[in-house]
Amino acid sequence: MIVLGIETSCDETGVALYHSERGLLADLLYSQIDLHKEYGGVVPELASRDHIRKLAPMVRQALQDSGLTRNDIDGIAYTAGPGLIGALLVGAATARGLAWAWQVPAVAVHHMEGHLLAPMLEPKPPEFPFVALLISGGHTQLVKVEGIGRYEILGESLDDAAGEAFDKTAKMLGLSYPGGPKLSALATRGHTRLHFPRPMTDRPGLDFSFSGLKTFALNTLQASERSAQDKADIALAFQEAVADTLTIKCRRALQQTGLKTLVVAGGVSANTQIRASLSAMAAREKAAIHFPRPAFCTDNGAMIAYAGCQRLLAGQREALAIKAKPRWPISDLSSI
Repeated sequence: MIVLGIETSCDETGVALYHSERGLLADLLYSQIDLHKEYGGVVPELASRDHIRKLAPMVRQALQDSGLTRNDIDGIAYTAGPGLIGALLVGAATARGLAWAWQVPAVAVHHMEGHLLAPMLEPKPPEFPFVALLISGGHTQLVKVEGIGRYEILGESLDDAAGEAFDKTAKMLGLSYPGGPKLSALATRGHTRLHFPRPMTDRPGLDFSFSGLKTFALNTLQASERSAQDKADIALAFQEAVADTLTIKCRRALQQTGLKTLVVAGGVSANTQIRASLSAMAAREKAAIHFPRPAFCTDNGAMIAYAGCQRLLAGQREALAIKAKPRWPISDLSSI
């Protein structure tokens, strides 16, 4: 089965073609960073309009790059949520329109399920069951994964997601959009002289809270001379606190579930310090750890094509109605 995957949940347009036996055939991604940079963040209406401009040409390019025609496509998968409603509707309407015109089935894909399954695109994918840490700009969740669609939320952020806290702290430090990667780059010049709290690690449970850590960073900045070195030191201390917090919670999740495989996915999983901290913990726990390649950490069409392919192979189909859910708990998904 060959599946066209479409991702438009936020500010990146992703299109990919996935073959159920041969793997990824084409993968295109367009980022709107330059478009939103002057506003200091994503402007939903501008994001939607840019998806409209880019999506159809990218579908044609993906077909051309793979040497396929529309007659070779067996199904279409599209991100239906969660995300920005306007952006989601662009992808959903395009996917449903193409599916109707090409007379192939379509399936709505949960954005976070796409991230969760992104490591399955690697040469040595993880085996079920496993614990998954999903860390992105909008989500921080620990999930017990028994199979596709068989998800149990073990813990999640009670306020800011990790990626959101990175971006907001970066803005406090005067860094431009997108702030998270720039904060990580600044942290490489920091000195280890500050210690930030590791929120909610001194109590049982697997929930997260990063809002207080962001406030601690602000208070530390205001009490400093605000020199370039001060900002670098704060960036490093903040990043270390997030990495340690995620590591402590993941170790606790592995111990509580008795599982020995950890999957880490989502945009923040590209952070090198977080990867190093989690990898060291997994080695101590004698657990396997899986990350998607950096290109598949951010939003992309490949993960949507893969997740959609699995559901199409299981017989899942969508009605002609366009489905877009800006809020969609991953625990609501059906198993296959």
